[in-house]
Amino acid sequence: MLVAAPMALASNGEGLMGKASDQTVTFFCFGVMAFFVILVIGMSLIQGALDRRKARRRYDLDRLS
Repeated sequence: MLVAAPMALASNGEGLMGKASDQTVTFFCFGVMAFFVILVIGMSLIQGALDRRKARRRYDLDRLS
């Protein structure tokens, strides 16, 4: 089924978005790269914030007990 799916959605070499030019493919690939860069940076910021929160909670628990 996976092999036949591209043929089912294409007619005469055109996909859902029409003919794919070099510019379209290039911009799509730049978008994919930008998405993953932003994803990694965002997840790293979230992890850093959670680590700071964990360290603050441990410090408070040690200080109070």
